[in-house]
Amino acid sequence: QVQLVESGGGLAQAGDSLRLSCAASGGTFSSYVMGWFRQAPGKGREFVAAISWCANRIESADSVKRRFTISRDNAKRTVYLQLNSLKPEDTAVYYCAGKPGYSTAYTYWGQGTQVTVSS
Repeated sequence: QVQLVESGGGLAQAGDSLRLSCAASGGTFSSYVMGWFRQAPGKGREFVAAISWCANRIESADSVKRRFTISRDNAKRTVYLQLNSLKPEDTAVYYCAGKPGYSTAYTYWGQGTQVTVSS
């Protein structure tokens, strides 16, 4: 059973930076595609970024490109999301997710970490 635990969320002001981490236990982390999603109050969950197992392919939502960076350390079984130039509209619960490379749907989800950005 794969467990994902996010950390690093908190309160920030517009323009600040935060770094989210997602530590994985169980399973074969190094073979998984890992992603970050977020859900703002009253809105559906939206894709933020994803990274392939060897980090040779990265995808990001247009809304966060050039501001957020996803990365991973397979030795530490951890995926990161660097959030720069934060905006109030980035306020959301951020979720880490993982899936085997052959899967179309994310199989494993963390419990989420809250990011709140004030203007």
